[in-house]
Amino acid sequence: MLKLGRGCSGNSLLFLPNVLKVYLENGQTKAFKFHKTTTVKDIVLTLKEKLSIRCIEHFALVLEHKLLQHKRTVVVQKKDSHDYRCLFRVCFIPRDPVDLLQDDPVAFEYLFQQVRFYFISVNR
Repeated sequence: MLKLGRGCSGNSLLFLPNVLKVYLENGQTKAFKFHKTTTVKDIVLTLKEKLSIRCIEHFALVLEHKLLQHKRTVVVQKKDSHDYRCLFRVCFIPRDPVDLLQDDPVAFEYLFQQVRFYFISVNR
């Protein structure tokens, strides 16, 4: 379990107690208030509705852990929510993306943005 440190801001996983920040491929974030009974499925289904996605079976929440900053010279072990980001990603790529385009243009556009942003970030 992640404990919320004082002064959480920026790219932290939890920016308020019991509020999860989920990063979308278009650069936006969505905040979700959660309780003991909240599941990942609840959050994914809410995102499905908010983003008008029909083929939700291709999506998942991904926990990203930042190990090092490029300019940091000392390795320090950190275990707080500042080191993590929750991403809403296409994780299960369809065999034929054209089928996804025909079945769910919104999901296809999301996949396109995800691949484009990844390609741009790798080639900087």
